[in-house]
Amino acid sequence: MRKIVLAAFALATLSAAPALADEPGRGWISAARVTGMLAKRGYKVTKIEADDGHWEGEAMRGPRKYEFHVDPHNGAVTKLERDR
Repeated sequence: MRKIVLAAFALATLSAAPALADEPGRGWISAARVTGMLAKRGYKVTKIEADDGHWEGEAMRGPRKYEFHVDPHNGAVTKLERDR
């Protein structure tokens, strides 16, 4: 019975903790560099964060909003989709 109570307490404690954003890893290019690379392509980055092993964010190009993912090691854009 004690093990069940401890397991329930641990689960409740973990589920109540706020989700923390990922941190850029070792060897990652900077968010500023990603922003500059996208700016050269005509995009204005409005949000950028490290998430799930890549840079992720939102950008504007004219009146349209886009979502993007960028490889943090080589700067390749792996996703660039118009947000609907």
